Amino acid sequence: MKVLHLIGGGDVGGAKSHVLSLVRQLSNHITVKLISLRPGPFADDAKAMGIDTIVVRSGNILRDIKTVIRLIQSEGYDILHTHGAKANMIGVFAKRHTGIPVVSTVHSDYRLDYLHSILKMYTFGLINTVALRLIDYYIGVSNNYKEMLIRRGFPAHRIYTVYNGIPFDNSIDIMPKADFARKYGIELNDDDVVVGILARLHPVKGHTVFLDAAEKVLKKFPRTKFLIGGPGDELRPALEKKARQLGISENVFFLGAVAENYSFLAHIDINVLTSYSESFPYAILEGARMKKATVSSKVGGLEDLFVQGENGFLYTPGDSDALAEHLITLIGDPDKRKVMGEKLYEAARYNFSLKAMTETQLSIYKSILKNQAKIKKDGKEYDIAILGYYGYRNSGDDAILKSFIDHLKQNHKNVSVIVLSNNPSETRRLYNVQAVYRFHPLRIPSVLSKTRLFVAGGGTLLQDDTSSRSLWYYLFMLHLAMKKGTRLALLANGLGPLTMKKNRKAAASILDRMDVITLRDPYAFEELKSLGVSKPVTMIAADPAMALTPCDHSPGLKILSAEGVPTDKNLIAFCLRKWKKVRRSEKILAALADKVADEFNSIPLFVPMHYPDDFRFLKKVMYHMKRKGYILQKHYSVDETLSILGNVKMVVGMRLHSLIYAAKLSIPMVGLAYEPKVNYFMQSINQPYVHWNRNFSMKDLMEKISYVWSNASRIRSELDEIKPVLEEKVKEAIELTLSLLSDE
Repeated sequence: MKVLHLIGGGDVGGAKSHVLSLVRQLSNHITVKLISLRPGPFADDAKAMGIDTIVVRSGNILRDIKTVIRLIQSEGYDILHTHGAKANMIGVFAKRHTGIPVVSTVHSDYRLDYLHSILKMYTFGLINTVALRLIDYYIGVSNNYKEMLIRRGFPAHRIYTVYNGIPFDNSIDIMPKADFARKYGIELNDDDVVVGILARLHPVKGHTVFLDAAEKVLKKFPRTKFLIGGPGDELRPALEKKARQLGISENVFFLGAVAENYSFLAHIDINVLTSYSESFPYAILEGARMKKATVSSKVGGLEDLFVQGENGFLYTPGDSDALAEHLITLIGDPDKRKVMGEKLYEAARYNFSLKAMTETQLSIYKSILKNQAKIKKDGKEYDIAILGYYGYRNSGDDAILKSFIDHLKQNHKNVSVIVLSNNPSETRRLYNVQAVYRFHPLRIPSVLSKTRLFVAGGGTLLQDDTSSRSLWYYLFMLHLAMKKGTRLALLANGLGPLTMKKNRKAAASILDRMDVITLRDPYAFEELKSLGVSKPVTMIAADPAMALTPCDHSPGLKILSAEGVPTDKNLIAFCLRKWKKVRRSEKILAALADKVADEFNSIPLFVPMHYPDDFRFLKKVMYHMKRKGYILQKHYSVDETLSILGNVKMVVGMRLHSLIYAAKLSIPMVGLAYEPKVNYFMQSINQPYVHWNRNFSMKDLMEKISYVWSNASRIRSELDEIKPVLEEKVKEAIELTLSLLSDE
């Protein structure tokens, strides 16, 4: 494998450390060359480290582009890896002329890179913004940066993460304290408590927050010294002026560019970061290497390193009061500083080593080349396009999608997915996947023509009980995918009822031409047989939500407290919906909630599963109640909803997935079967339900609720036994579906 790295060459700080340390380590495993687009310290340091480095700078940008292209062609590089605005722009031209795949590491938020200069913002910044959209692959140096790119519409399946890493097993030369102080014109005594920040002077680094916090700290600890290390002549006068205005200039020292980072860190007691935006700052890792107590703004991927209050403190960017409070805590407690510094060292050494960074980068290169080979072979961009009732804020359908995506991430990381969603931006944000609007007349045909496998995922998509419109939409999408040459799978679906003759005929025609059909329950299988469908590979599975990863219940407890729900009482969750076939349902359900509250000394908790439709209906139910009940006011994610339900004693559910969630959590439940899918599921797990229709019996329902309440412990045990069986069926169904991808 041959990789060419391209960088502007004026880089300092974290980006410089990342590129030089990475390229040097990569050279032990693959052929790698570094091009710097200017001479200077960066290129000189690279050569001194033994990196194969050349400088390309003729004074003519077109000539430089041609030089890079000729080098790629003559030396036969497999991947071009770019860093920064100028390199990204040249990378676009190189890709166009050579066909080489280009990957760019995003070291910072490109929208914030040139805040200090309007001219650069609308030249280099704008060029970089456009160039990034034309590059093939992206690497964020934290998961936060990966998520940022996905939120901004970059293709999720082409974004990777590589955390910064440093060596933890090498020796470090530390300049004696006296020599360091003399070089930078400061006085450091053994009994001084020194707080330091190591960052270039730039608005995004938040040095004004550091100064504001210093002013607050000095009121309590007037002998504390504050060191600011980093280049930046443009901003330094303004910061020095602010220090004078705050009356703290005698305690604040501007050191300028510091060549000896580890010596700086060795001679401070507390390491600070005040940035408004970062990827994964090297200053924090280097401080951890020196076992320094650390207070940092909550940016980039730092939450993956820090455990709040145990190995450091994180605070909201810009909050100088919180920064000052944490500094005061550490200044007044030397033992705490020592313990936190040691714990931070252990966490960083284990998870953020140079070796781990290099291994991850090599695996990314392999993944890129594998993906390029697949595209070259069949011209397809996506492995899977999945369609369901996604993007409608329905917790059940979101759970189906989440379960499928989680399975892919855990077992098939290189499978690329695009979701057809009613709300693509929210789907991208929640699940870190590529998404497209499900009704887009131009993009949908384009996506399907670039897809290897089209999956209709979960729920009861093919039915005409509510309307024929949705049925014909899904049948049309399956037909279109078929015409575009994709393979077809129905994943863990319910099926029916299909009552109209023309609907049954159309569904049968499409279904019999699919490759794999997995169904949610035996009743769906009987409906499939009644349609005469026999050609696809078929199996009975379970609802994908049964395979969701178990969640911690403590976040749900915090949500309940924040919503004002008394968590020390017996909570019974009601997950209800409006249903046209029952008149005066609000009053009936209000009477039910009152009875349950009275007979079991409990608090009714109304949980909307489809927001805001269920919320509006549940508000009407609560209006007719005599006893006190609570309703969740906000829309919550699948994990949050599961965590909330983990804190209740029982679930009374109409919504199918409220009952599936309860089964997943081993919580006793009673179903209100408004559609056959509810009684099918309750029968499959041997749990009680009543039919929710005009013949509904309150007495029958209360008897079943009383039975469940009295036998809760036994029911939990029964559910514990059933769950693994259903989970395994889901996994088998997903793997059968994925078997249609030949590479998998």
